[in-house]
Amino acid sequence: MARCDWAGPDPIYIDYHDTEWGVPEYDSRALWEKLVLDGFQAGLSWITILKKRDNFRAAFAGFDPDIIAGWGEDDVRRLLADPGIIRHRGKIEATITNARAWQRIEAAQGFASFLWAYVDGAPLQTTLADRSAMPTQSALSMQMSKDLKKAGFKFCGPTIVYAFLEATGLINNHVTPCPRHAACAALARSPAV
Repeated sequence: MARCDWAGPDPIYIDYHDTEWGVPEYDSRALWEKLVLDGFQAGLSWITILKKRDNFRAAFAGFDPDIIAGWGEDDVRRLLADPGIIRHRGKIEATITNARAWQRIEAAQGFASFLWAYVDGAPLQTTLADRSAMPTQSALSMQMSKDLKKAGFKFCGPTIVYAFLEATGLINNHVTPCPRHAACAALARSPAV
């Protein structure tokens, strides 16, 4: 199989590539979870996050933004003491702030609708044969980052947002020889509005 070259050799990376990465995600809460995890990944390798993802889900109430939005300093201290997650005060505090921002967008128009509007409801399809020419950010990720920050989000710079767009299938950045490119393209649909 001609997988994208970043997917391996660790089985957790291969499984993530083959089952999740690039699959169009239309659920508002799942999108928020992935954006938060991409923020925690900043400065670290993605496999570190994958290996701790279940711990993150347990520590962050299943990534329920309605619960997290009500958290305060006691919760920050509890999370800073949890060895199963990335213990970074700024990222933890940003998650609480981002939950509140998510609530505002979700109430106004739906977080999924907000994000998918940037690509007119359909994943952007790239056609690169290898990742050597793949950018780490784009005009789209810069605009989305700017708009998320304006809405109150933190830890969502253009590079984080670009990785998020790839991971959630708003951009299909599997290389064309990878079987997942065609598979993810076939999964594209317009989100329910």
